[in-house]
Amino acid sequence: MDMVNAALIAKKASVGLAVEKTEKKNLALRLIAEGLMEKKDVIFQKNLLDIERSKKENLPAPLLKRLKFDEKKLAEAVEGINSLVDMQEPVGRTLMATELDECLELYKVSCPIGVIGVIFESRPDALVQISSLCLKSGNAAMLKGGSEAIETNRILMEVIQTASEKAGIGKGWIHLIETRDDVKEMLKLDEYIDLIIPRGSNDFVRYIMDNSRIPVLGHSDGICHCYVDKDADITMAVNVVFDSKTQYVAVCNATETLLVHKSIAKTFLPELKKKTDEMNVELRGCEKVQSIINVAAASEEDWKTEYLDYILSIKVVDSVDEAIEHINTYGSGHTDAIITSNKDNATKFMETVDSGNVFWNCSTRFSDGFKYGFGAEVGISTNKIHARGPMGLEGLLIYKYKLIGKGHIVSDYAEQRSTFTHKKLDKIAP
Repeated sequence: MDMVNAALIAKKASVGLAVEKTEKKNLALRLIAEGLMEKKDVIFQKNLLDIERSKKENLPAPLLKRLKFDEKKLAEAVEGINSLVDMQEPVGRTLMATELDECLELYKVSCPIGVIGVIFESRPDALVQISSLCLKSGNAAMLKGGSEAIETNRILMEVIQTASEKAGIGKGWIHLIETRDDVKEMLKLDEYIDLIIPRGSNDFVRYIMDNSRIPVLGHSDGICHCYVDKDADITMAVNVVFDSKTQYVAVCNATETLLVHKSIAKTFLPELKKKTDEMNVELRGCEKVQSIINVAAASEEDWKTEYLDYILSIKVVDSVDEAIEHINTYGSGHTDAIITSNKDNATKFMETVDSGNVFWNCSTRFSDGFKYGFGAEVGISTNKIHARGPMGLEGLLIYKYKLIGKGHIVSDYAEQRSTFTHKKLDKIAP
């Protein structure tokens, strides 16, 4: 692929897509959903080829689990697309309106970012989510999926391109990148690409940041925690932690480390072990945990590890403050939960844990754009600029200021012939 030419085409396409009518974008989304259902047998066949090849190449089990695109994943993808269709048009919304002076009005209006490059892991359903979000938000997209999903990604891209062209969306708004060399070239194209969103390890995100002048919105490791406080309900805590760890282990919002208050540990940990034994979860614990239940020793490295597997590291702590300190030291800023009936401790936890998502008495697995009602997500940002947490439509938008006057000039204000009024207006931008 000629990356410069592809990026130039995407840049030109983004201009038209930014002002595309809602009806046409929604038609394209509906046709994509229909196309996925019509082509599902072919999609599943291609996905099986990817899975069989990846098994021969000894792809790790967690990645194999992500790679699978079956009826359940297809249904979720179609449901996400349909929810986007039902959503309000995100582009062109008036975010602020101010009268600077009589007949001089300032509007802050939402608009697409432009061309977005997304580099994501082996999940083919991520391609569907990302492309549909970019389409609805008026952004052109350059997508690089994992090479292990190459056959599935190709057929999914074919469905998306065919459907969007049938709806009358201009060609060139979406491109599939397949090689690492293409990624290296893409990182140099700051003239055409406005944002890079890498989904992968901390080392991978750091590599992207170090090798590109394009702004990078990083989604790195998901080292998520559950903290069982001294005032937790035991049954609730067991159920929440079990769901957080085992509901789907190969995702970034699955809990990897459990923290337990010392006063509840002797009661809670044996109950948790009974439950996790049902799913053959390997538990690793600090010395205090090992004195209560029979588990392997946890090392310093365990607190820093995203397992994406049936493994859970456990530490006993003396207080909510120690739990917060541990999370802020070892966590990745993704999702962390407290289970407690103590409102003061919950408030302290949610205000001082430095993560994009902080939960009280619920599973970390809720940290997801679709579950939040965003339709889908392009990723989960652990950054602190522009967007944080699950990135739905809002995360793919920026804004511009529109100023409308009637021959106004700055000299009149500099020389005090006119003065600013700065009144808030209850109006939408013309």
